Amino acid sequence: MVVDVSEPAELVLQLAVSGMPGAGLAETLMVTCDGSELPATEVMVPGSGRAHVVTARPGRVVAEYQASVSGRARPPETAPADRLIYLRPSRYAQSDTLFAVARAEFAGLSAPGDLLPAVASWVGTRLSYVPGSSRPTDGAVQTLLSRQGVCRDYAHLVVALLRALDVPARLAAVYAPGLAPMDFHAVAEALVDGCWRVADATLLAPRAGLVRIAVGRDAADTAFLSTYGGAAQLVSTDVTATVSGPLPADDVTALMSIG
Repeated sequence: MVVDVSEPAELVLQLAVSGMPGAGLAETLMVTCDGSELPATEVMVPGSGRAHVVTARPGRVVAEYQASVSGRARPPETAPADRLIYLRPSRYAQSDTLFAVARAEFAGLSAPGDLLPAVASWVGTRLSYVPGSSRPTDGAVQTLLSRQGVCRDYAHLVVALLRALDVPARLAAVYAPGLAPMDFHAVAEALVDGCWRVADATLLAPRAGLVRIAVGRDAADTAFLSTYGGAAQLVSTDVTATVSGPLPADDVTALMSIG
């Protein structure tokens, strides 16, 4: 990731793989400004992931992150507060506005395990994946009206509809082997029988290969770069994610967790 800083700023990076108990993780993070290394302070965000905070002086800041994950992690832990937090409307997942739409479209379904694939399929068949078609401030309502978007727009609409149906749901930022064009990716997770299950309405990458970066109410909680104070401009990102061997198959009707 390359960022031009014109005035001293605090950069918050969410690039690192989230804690994955049970899986092996080897990683490195290097942040430089005009070739000189900058310290990055790791901050654990409860229930979300790992952020790295960098105080950057003016210059060209480059963040390079590499990770290798082996094995399979245990399913993510759940907490009683998850139901309260992830049923609420949020900035980009306006479930209260979409309440009537959700109830009309999915009448007759009530079990979370049935609603998750049904909502993901509904969103996937009604939106067109068009890079550059949405603005950073667009939420689920605007996505439904425009009928197009990118991965975060698909995920926001899935999350909003599920919440409107009383299913706790959240957005997960992930690395996604098989994604084309390669980039950071966003998917939805729903709380089903006490376990977080993943759905990707874009169908652009197999869920079994996803590696979690961060989770949150919506993209406001999972941004790969946030800046505070000063002035900074994102110049470019270059993301590569691969698996050893062939990509796993994906039965979209099967319940699955990121691991």
